[in-house]
Amino acid sequence: MSETLATPDALADPPAAARKLRGNLGVPAIVFMVVAAAAPLGVVGGVVPLGLAAGNGAGFPATFVAATVVLLFFAVGFTALTPYVEEAGAFFSYVRTALGAPVGIGVAFVALLSYVAMEAGVYGLLGPAGASVVELFGGPTLPWWLIAAAAFVVTTYLGYRNIELSSRVLGVLLTAEIAIVVVLDLGIVLRGGDHGLSTGIVNPDTIVSGSLGIGLLFAMISYVGFEATAIFRDEARTPERTIPRATYAALLLIGVFYAVTSWALVSGWGDEQAVTRATEAGGTFLADTTQRYLGIVGTDIITVLYFTSLFACILAFHNVAARYVFALAQRDVLPASLSYPHPRHGSPHRASLWISGVVAVSIALAALVGLDPAAQFYTWFAGTTTVGFVVLLIATSVAVLVFFASDRRGHSLWRVRIAPALGLLGLAASLVLILTNLSDLVGGSSVLAWIILALLVGAFTGGAVVGARLGGRAGEGAPA
Repeated sequence: MSETLATPDALADPPAAARKLRGNLGVPAIVFMVVAAAAPLGVVGGVVPLGLAAGNGAGFPATFVAATVVLLFFAVGFTALTPYVEEAGAFFSYVRTALGAPVGIGVAFVALLSYVAMEAGVYGLLGPAGASVVELFGGPTLPWWLIAAAAFVVTTYLGYRNIELSSRVLGVLLTAEIAIVVVLDLGIVLRGGDHGLSTGIVNPDTIVSGSLGIGLLFAMISYVGFEATAIFRDEARTPERTIPRATYAALLLIGVFYAVTSWALVSGWGDEQAVTRATEAGGTFLADTTQRYLGIVGTDIITVLYFTSLFACILAFHNVAARYVFALAQRDVLPASLSYPHPRHGSPHRASLWISGVVAVSIALAALVGLDPAAQFYTWFAGTTTVGFVVLLIATSVAVLVFFASDRRGHSLWRVRIAPALGLLGLAASLVLILTNLSDLVGGSSVLAWIILALLVGAFTGGAVVGARLGGRAGEGAPA
């Protein structure tokens, strides 16, 4: 860091073309990348049982509808600002454009911490899931970290290569996991559920029963990563059109998939029995439902695809985190050497390896200390990401309102004032719910909850200080 901050000469622009990523991603490829980061099958198998058990029971599917509406409000302003942000920095570029370099770089550090935490943490779920797949095919019982290490090597290789290779891999994995869940949904619906299809998703009394706040909290967690469409700007075809279309498509696909599938799962057992089973056997809730409607073959397929879903999530977050590092290095916030793409692949290969190094240390420490991969390693890191994610959305919503405050630039009042404000209100309410229940999210430890908040505040503060020191350089556009 010191070499880039020591003298004004260190802030000079390098050759423009040398620090630019290359690609030809269309809307489908970016949507695959973003939806894979949301890990649809992972949410269905992990988050949905938690929402049913601890949230608002059979009304939980409706919280996905509510979360989707809030995030669509956010997306209206987010996409309106897109043409005025000519760099691939996602959140921090949007915030910097409206609120200045110090705030923008502070947000960038929060984003980087959040995404790396998610990538590392999901290895804690992938390890045991992979061990189950090995045992399913008659193999030995393997430690979780060995499976995680193997997946780490593959992720590092794909992250080093051209983004289009990753998008093809994610496309195949995502299609497979969505296909099996759609088959399960159809199996339940066509059989009429356990004793009729659930009405909880449209019943006001059911929706507000139990803990609606906890239900909304789990629903919001399920969308982490959808906003990463903008980070692929330099690798997208006609980004001014591609990024907004991909954002809306990803949001709607995720929202409809979650709402319909969670409703089908509830219908598969009946309102009361679904909550009971999610409470007593949440870890096997999806597998139990699958076996009931698709038999043992369907259960085996779900077991394998749950593992590949987690891998797809890791790969997607790895690509996003690497591009955050690349974007920060472009404006010399991080060492400039990280901002030169691979001469043949056009990928942020050095930034990708840097992220891999951080993740490798995290996995190694978790294994050496003996952390429980799911209950501790994943939960702690996911808690960090959840808070960071909503804070980033809030900061971006404020940036939209500030940017268009004095000049709507031809946009309607709805596009740049009303919708972003409604999204901001919804996100602020979500943040309050998350902070109120953060200790529960991280295993009941209030100390750990405060540590997570301190890390995020420290990341923002450190970034803001760096942004202030760089001054005008951090506020300029990235090399074009």
